Amino acid sequence: MSHQPVKFYQTGTFTVGNRLLAPEERSVQASAKRFNSINSGHRACQGCGEALGARYAIDAAMEASHGQLVCANATGCLEVFSTPYPETSWQLPWIHSLFGNAAAVATGIAAAMKVKSIKAGKGPVPATRVVAQGGDGGTTDIGFGCLSGMFERNDDVLYICYDNGGYMNTGVQRSSATPPAARTATTMAVGPEPGNVFGQGKFVPAIAVAHEIPYVATATVADLRDLEAKVKKAMTIRGARYIHILVPCPLGWGAASHETIKLARLAKETGVFPVFEAEHGEITGSLKIRRKLPVEEYLRPQKRYAHLFGKQPRVEVIARLQALADRNVKKYGLLDGGTL
Repeated sequence: MSHQPVKFYQTGTFTVGNRLLAPEERSVQASAKRFNSINSGHRACQGCGEALGARYAIDAAMEASHGQLVCANATGCLEVFSTPYPETSWQLPWIHSLFGNAAAVATGIAAAMKVKSIKAGKGPVPATRVVAQGGDGGTTDIGFGCLSGMFERNDDVLYICYDNGGYMNTGVQRSSATPPAARTATTMAVGPEPGNVFGQGKFVPAIAVAHEIPYVATATVADLRDLEAKVKKAMTIRGARYIHILVPCPLGWGAASHETIKLARLAKETGVFPVFEAEHGEITGSLKIRRKLPVEEYLRPQKRYAHLFGKQPRVEVIARLQALADRNVKKYGLLDGGTL
């Protein structure tokens, strides 16, 4: 299913001309009534994809819940740059959890809200909703056990993972979401197979689908309407929900700060990052690739892959990365009637 119904774009850009759209067709971010859940004054790097992803996602969740939202936030980049003590950029009830227990803390909040609603005579379905959020380190690594438990119990929490492929806050170390061949501080571009090894790590959206929870989705910061629609849809569902958002990191990826959206779009258009939805263990739709591109176009702008394009290009490694992207295209049905 595509959540990008608007086809009118301003000439020479990828920006939807919101002023020419009816109010009901405008994005949450285009509305003067948006909640500005993460406000100005935070200390994110220029071009930070995570700051964009959090702004888009939490504003959409706030709109869907009519402002009745509580957020649990794992330790990581998002927590550090948004809440330098004693300040905060968050404009909603927000709780900082440990690195690995955001899902468990959010579960406790949801349980407390349920009890309060029952005691107030309003029934077991509280109006106040709960979101947990964290980076890939706090989600796919340190917090993986708590997250799996949340899925298994079907707790009424929306968990959002902002995936930038590494522990960026502590020096760009490898996480289990770091892609193959990528250079980090702990997967250096040296030796016979430089960069992160193939075959390690995990793709948590697929694991979430295997838990057969009510709703799973992936998104990128390049497709704002798709991201907002998925968050708002998730907020209409009770039970465990998981959204995994690709958020390029200029610092960790070694990319220009103005290319964040471009890289997110290239990840989707090459098939490197599949954008799809699933409900109760079944894939229900995907955001189709508009024009299939070779993975090299995604890899070249990033210094974390510079070792693949030296005097002796690692064509065999690039071919393996292309094969992984092509497998995603086939597995998730990312081409609409086209071929590889």
